[in-house]
Amino acid sequence: MPSALGAPNPVAIGFFFLFISVTLGITWWAARRTKTAEHFYAAGRSVTGLQNGFALAGDYMSAASFLGIAGLVATSGFDGLIYSIGFLVGWPIVMFLIAEPLRNLGKYTFSDVVAYRLEGTSVRVAAAIGTLAVVSFYLIAQMVGAGNLIRLLFGLSYEKAVVLVGGVMLLYVLFGGMIATTWVQIVKAVLLLTGASILAGLVLLQFHMNPLELFAAAAAKYGDKVLAPGQLVSNPFEAVSLGLALMFGTAGLPHILMRFYTVPDARTARTSVSYAIVLIGFFYLLTFILGFGAMVIVGRETIQGIDKGGNMAAPLLAEALGGTGFLGFICAVAFATILAVVAGLTLSGAAALSHDLWVSVVRKGSAPEREQLLVARGATVALAVLSIILGIAFKGQNVAFMVGLAFAIAASANFPALVLSVFWKPFTTRGAQASMIVGTLSAVILIGLSPTIQVQMLGRPSAYFPLANPGLVTIPLSFVVGIVVSLLAPEKRAADGFAGLQKQLHLGGD
Repeated sequence: MPSALGAPNPVAIGFFFLFISVTLGITWWAARRTKTAEHFYAAGRSVTGLQNGFALAGDYMSAASFLGIAGLVATSGFDGLIYSIGFLVGWPIVMFLIAEPLRNLGKYTFSDVVAYRLEGTSVRVAAAIGTLAVVSFYLIAQMVGAGNLIRLLFGLSYEKAVVLVGGVMLLYVLFGGMIATTWVQIVKAVLLLTGASILAGLVLLQFHMNPLELFAAAAAKYGDKVLAPGQLVSNPFEAVSLGLALMFGTAGLPHILMRFYTVPDARTARTSVSYAIVLIGFFYLLTFILGFGAMVIVGRETIQGIDKGGNMAAPLLAEALGGTGFLGFICAVAFATILAVVAGLTLSGAAALSHDLWVSVVRKGSAPEREQLLVARGATVALAVLSIILGIAFKGQNVAFMVGLAFAIAASANFPALVLSVFWKPFTTRGAQASMIVGTLSAVILIGLSPTIQVQMLGRPSAYFPLANPGLVTIPLSFVVGIVVSLLAPEKRAADGFAGLQKQLHLGGD
């Protein structure tokens, strides 16, 4: 039976406008409460642990998770699980290493922590470069997923769909700031978990609620190789590189790190991570069921015929099991997923431009509240335009794969400097600067030289760098550069400030 995807879907459009109406209502409510920079960036630090747990899950369960991983499992089998596991295992690192230092040492962005005992200007410039690189690659994945969804729901061209998504997201962030973004994330997380649970339940009903029957059916249809590793990532170095990037990248994602400033204290920050881990872990179990369900019930050829990246596997599965009405609901949920994550990403990018660069570097920390808000909103508009351009340029890429590259940059640019600044006394300003710049540039350059860009996008017969994900090289390189530069050029001020940092780290207080 031919799919209804590609023709305007009244149910999906109805759910789409319902979600837009509710979230714009939230934005109007939030805009009336967004009076200061603290409200815009950190929701007045009034978010509870449970609320922040759902918001963290909402920020993290992106188009890559729902659309991309289901598509990778459907088209590659067992190997798609490497993304599910990789996205999840970074959270214990966030909980035990990152959440408390961020809340106790920072104000709005992760560079507040890195710059706590170092010379702030140069460190903030380097941190802003890394943040913007991560945000840019992450935005690509979300906008590609959004463009495909809206194109298929409304019958619009891909380019017009990307522009539409960029425009709606801009309204959320521009007027509502972090308060609106937090509540949009919470609504989206509830919708996504509900939709994915219903869809996974419908899949398992076809196989007597037994996942083993589902896997057996996949093996019968496509051979035992779909249950074995090696279909997607056959090179062991590639597997290790991807795993490192996904694991450590979680602890370097600027839009995730920014959420820890929205809670009142470090204990609440840790509690929110506990809630997030439970929600995210449950969701990733569902994506595995969805991927194999789409493989068996829809078929690989149909999935890749609709979208060569495999990103429409979950919506096609919803249509096969629940008709066009359920397809409409799942597509609207996927759209809510993308919109919420894009809003969070844009807000973190705007914070890097306005708080780290304009307020802290250009104005030396003395900008009035009105000016800070004005610059933050200007940065938001610039990032919205950038996200639209990138979404159009990377049309057709698998969104989970693109997010893997964003994680590689986050793990290389942000994570080493964050860990060394908090836990290693000899770390210096030059060491931090070198670590973040080398981590960012090496990751971006090696991605540009990788098979992803050279072979898949440019159509060349081979690539200059063999690994699709550069994390295996760039993460250790960033650590080594930060350590070596710090040891070659010691900084007394940074070492003397370590005791004060440790005191603030453990005792907290704003």
